[in-house]
Amino acid sequence: MISMNFSWLDDFRALADSGNFSRAAEERHMTQPAFSRRIRALEEWLGTDLFDRSSQPARLTPAGVWFQGVAQDLTSRALRIPGEARAVADAHATTLRFAATHALSFTFMPGWLRGLETRHSVGPISLVSDVLARCESQLLQGDVQFVLCHAHPLSTSELQTHSYPCARVGTDVLVPVSAPDAEGKPRHSLFGEAGETPAHVLSYSAESGLGRILREVHGAALDRHLAQSVFTAHLASVLRTMALDGRGLAWLPRTLVAEDLQQGRLLEAAPPEGFIELEVRLYRDRGPLGTAAEDFWQAVLASDQ
Repeated sequence: MISMNFSWLDDFRALADSGNFSRAAEERHMTQPAFSRRIRALEEWLGTDLFDRSSQPARLTPAGVWFQGVAQDLTSRALRIPGEARAVADAHATTLRFAATHALSFTFMPGWLRGLETRHSVGPISLVSDVLARCESQLLQGDVQFVLCHAHPLSTSELQTHSYPCARVGTDVLVPVSAPDAEGKPRHSLFGEAGETPAHVLSYSAESGLGRILREVHGAALDRHLAQSVFTAHLASVLRTMALDGRGLAWLPRTLVAEDLQQGRLLEAAPPEGFIELEVRLYRDRGPLGTAAEDFWQAVLASDQ
């Protein structure tokens, strides 16, 4: 007896959409004879023809019209299976699955967790540290339960757009900083005197959440001052290294550069209006999290009161 091959459903949909064997075979990246054999195998498994081949383009038979709905249901159900399997596993799992932006992984997260642990038992944690766009994708796909990230009212994230629950768990500030020059003044300053050489700016890439916030809040000012981007990177830690080397001015989280500012290795390179106040937010999955993760979420909410 022929066994069902799940990929036949994609073959069926490709042919049902176009009615053309050659075009559908090309879409499915195979030769037409091979594609035709797969469609025939599906029909043999069902025990009936799905396509009327006597006309061009090929048309669905009554059984084919019926199977079109069945194929869609099967595909939709299959796409839900991984998430449902994770939900079943999460209901009994003790490991919390986090994604956090690089800057917060290194600076904020350790102390924040330590503070939570004084009031609530926190079990094992699995952490993915990445740029914001990929952290958001991890939560949207159900690969993690929580995302820790910076946020600003003027910058809307994917998680906000999709109404993911969140809690404010801290604050931070994006500080424009520069290495000092020989006179102990910022080597690079954005808001200098009129007519001065445009500042060399160390920029965030498009995937960076901090870069997204910076563009929303100060994009017009950067354009107005004709700031020249001389270096671009995903990570605040990389921009910090370049700023320490005197390569340019960078907006960096105070949580990352507090010690550098205290020791004078970096200087504030703009007046207070150039700073950007940030929230640190914890986003959670919209569905049930399982006992351990739900308990953790409730502890987070209680600590914010």
